[in-house]
Amino acid sequence: MQQDKRLSGKKVAIMVANGFQETHMTEAQRTLTAEGAGSVIISSEIGVVNGWHEGSWGHNFFVDSGLNKVLPSQYDALLVPGGERSILALSGNAHAKRIIKGMLDADKTVGMIGRAVGLLASAECASNRTVTGNEVVKEQVQQAGAIWSTDQAAVDGHLISSAGNDDLPAFIEAFVASISGVEVETESEAA
Repeated sequence: MQQDKRLSGKKVAIMVANGFQETHMTEAQRTLTAEGAGSVIISSEIGVVNGWHEGSWGHNFFVDSGLNKVLPSQYDALLVPGGERSILALSGNAHAKRIIKGMLDADKTVGMIGRAVGLLASAECASNRTVTGNEVVKEQVQQAGAIWSTDQAAVDGHLISSAGNDDLPAFIEAFVASISGVEVETESEAA
């Protein structure tokens, strides 16, 4: 039965800081697990990291590894949930930028939800990439050279992005397909 799962043997890093959008992580993590992938939470926080859920602090999650100990070669994919506080903390973290850049340079799947696409500008790897996300970061990533999309899940090679919330199912499917090596089309390409 394990061999029927699309992501058997794959390892996904989930990069968060306190205040990450909890449902972005848990919905994606549930599907990753169901598809056979292992996931680890990587963070600048020590011990536990606190999510943000429906306008207030959510659950605590154990941190599996500090950002300073993570190498992109250890993982098949990277997931970065949104959340204003989390993205603000990660945007100033040199290790977070190194990990994002390293994963993109190695052509590994990187999934970014909501405000997370703003990290592409911080990591200086937004230029000529097609992305979507929370409208709050649109100007920031466009000024860094990104092309803004209105697709539910913007697919640019192995970079998958989404505004989240209602678009989360389309994002998760595109993210899983990319990790599994399936060619992914955006809605506008399919039309």
